[in-house]
Amino acid sequence: MNQLSFADTEFTSKRRKTRKELFLGRMNELIPWLQLEAQIEPFYPKAGNGRRPYPLATMLRIHFMQNWYNMSDPAMEDALYEITSMRLFAGLSLEGAIPDHTTIMNFRHLLEKHKLGRKLFKEVNKWLSDSGTYFKEGTIVDATIIEAASSTKNKSNARDPEMHQTQKGKQWFFGMKAHIGVDAKRGLVHSFTTTP
Repeated sequence: MNQLSFADTEFTSKRRKTRKELFLGRMNELIPWLQLEAQIEPFYPKAGNGRRPYPLATMLRIHFMQNWYNMSDPAMEDALYEITSMRLFAGLSLEGAIPDHTTIMNFRHLLEKHKLGRKLFKEVNKWLSDSGTYFKEGTIVDATIIEAASSTKNKSNARDPEMHQTQKGKQWFFGMKAHIGVDAKRGLVHSFTTTP
């Protein structure tokens, strides 16, 4: 992690902490960062194979913030430049390099490629539950349609068997539904499933 700049140091000594700072501070304490990093480390690029990668701890924290605050890759990059609490949580400083949206996207794709996203999600929920942060009362459930290509122009000349058609209003979609459970009080996602 980078050394703090004078501006970052001044920010950390201010009198009042924002809700975002309090939340990130709590997550910093609760989440087993080293255990999560150990699961990703075998797949993470090593120094010496091209451009030096950002520290795994930094990229993992950026990935979590991106999910907690529902940000796209470019929005996350902007937030790292604009929001000091997020930058400090990721171990970054304006005096050093900040990951661009392509680097953030590549890290997400790395997790997807090695099927680590679901594994990390389950482990974090377990830790939050053990700490008493996870609640099932007051759950908000949202079903979102995830579209897929309906074309049969592929190797098997067939549609994906896990995807189906559905109608929403007067429009037809081909894909699957993502069912997301969110704690109504804290806004933390505690469950995620997909169905045809």
